[in-house]
Amino acid sequence: TAWRVLQLGGSELDAVERGCGQCEIDQCDGSVGYGGSPDESGETTLDAMIMDGNTMEVGAVADLRHVKNAIGVARKVIEYTKHTLLVGESASLFAVRMGFPYEDLTTQKSLLVYSKWLNQSCQPNYWKNVVPDSSKSCGPYKRPEKVICKDEQTISQRNVQNHDTIGMVVIGGSGTVASGTSTNGAVHKIPGRVGDSPIAGAGSYADSTAGGAAATGDGDIMMRFLPSYQAVEYMRMGTDPTVACQKVISRIQKYAPNFFGAVICANTTGSYGAACNKIPGFTQFHFMVSSPLLSQPTEQVVDCI
Repeated sequence: TAWRVLQLGGSELDAVERGCGQCEIDQCDGSVGYGGSPDESGETTLDAMIMDGNTMEVGAVADLRHVKNAIGVARKVIEYTKHTLLVGESASLFAVRMGFPYEDLTTQKSLLVYSKWLNQSCQPNYWKNVVPDSSKSCGPYKRPEKVICKDEQTISQRNVQNHDTIGMVVIGGSGTVASGTSTNGAVHKIPGRVGDSPIAGAGSYADSTAGGAAATGDGDIMMRFLPSYQAVEYMRMGTDPTVACQKVISRIQKYAPNFFGAVICANTTGSYGAACNKIPGFTQFHFMVSSPLLSQPTEQVVDCI
């Protein structure tokens, strides 16, 4: 969809918006758009961002409720406000003023995921150091009188399929770069949680003087390292896109060896690459590429490091 927009003369931002928007409609992997990744209260909320590598403007929304086209709302933040990030119910009110319909993001499927989770004592979840014991009960949780810090589980509790993002980098014919992301976040997240996706430099980053990058995976860990920004800076210094992605992943590995994550990178000449962290069940990363050198959109695969 994004490639078709470019071929029809649309801008790089148009391509990112339409491409990510198509994934919202298609509910890609159940991890993008409505009806997926219900939070602890059973509600689906959305995060998205879009970035213009010419002006360095960013539009983003987080914890967006009752509006399906999150990337579209993020684009309106650039076009109609002087802000960068709008959140929660207030972001939804902004979306309605911009003409987006206010609708339910819950589906039978997301309700089923939620009820199954409740029936297995709310496992897994994202609480720690609380009473009652969050590994055995549904709460409500509170801070204990005396804090006993347990080590966080280092192995990712979730499988690769229940947490992901659409991330996109578009390089125009003249070298103009745009990027964007859209996701419904981590399944069973604590309400109000925002991951890396809508954060500039974390979820994605675009700079028309260097390139663009986008990240996917465990946003709570990845956002602490601004991997997309870091990858673009490596490319600015002349680093090959594949190596730039690998360096970013290696940097996070030192602190969180078992994190689930991947990064895609593309520079202004059209070179691209990707890298991912190797953990059980996730040894390769698949991503799609469209370019004038390819007759059709092509799936590429890299081995995780």
